[in-house]
Order: sequence, then structure tokens, then C-alpha cells
Amino acid sequence: MDCMTVKDRVGEYRRRMRARGYRPVQIWVPDVRTQEFAAEARRQSALVAQADRLGGDQEFIEAVSVPWDEE
Repeated sequence: MDCMTVKDRVGEYRRRMRARGYRPVQIWVPDVRTQEFAAEARRQSALVAQADRLGGDQEFIEAVSVPWDEE
């Protein structure tokens, strides 16, 4: 029976991954389950919808942009 502690198992796993040429990376991402996230998503969605109704921003961007295949 394996008597390794969680700390030992994690350490061994990390050692094996490093031996394979990997390194650990930690990232922080927004918690999409919060009320604050939902409120901000609604706010930004409303701004995008309003911008679509207001007009010529996209036409301007397209007028000054070079198509990808012409670069």
C-alpha cells in the first residue's frame, strides 16, 4: 500500500514533469461564478450592443484597414 503523503505525491509528480522538460505555470483567471462578473459582463454587452446601434465605428475601421491577404 502506498503511504506517501499528498505533499510527497505532488512533489514526485512535479519532479517527473521537470525531468520531462516541463515547468509549472500558475495563472489567475476571473471567477465567472460571481455576481460581480455577471454584472460586468452585462455592462460590457450593453455597451457593445449600443455601439452597434450608434453607427460608423466599424465602417471607419474597415476603411482604414488592409485586408489580411494583401499584406
